[in-house]
Amino acid sequence: MFLGILTLLVAILSLIGGYRELKKKNFFAVGFAALSVALFGWFSIRTLISIIFTGGGGTV
Repeated sequence: MFLGILTLLVAILSLIGGYRELKKKNFFAVGFAALSVALFGWFSIRTLISIIFTGGGGTV
C-alpha cells in the first residue's frame, strides 16, 4: 500500500512541477514532467488496483 501511495504522490508532484514549468515556457521540463506523470501515475493506479482486488501483496 505504501508503494502505491508513494508513487501517486510523486505523480501529483510531477503534475504540479509540469504546470509551473509550463507557465515559464520550459518545454523540455514539461516533457519530462509529462513522462513522469504518465509513468508514476500508471504504476500507482495499477499497484492500488492490485492491492484492492487481490487483497494485498505481502505476508506480514
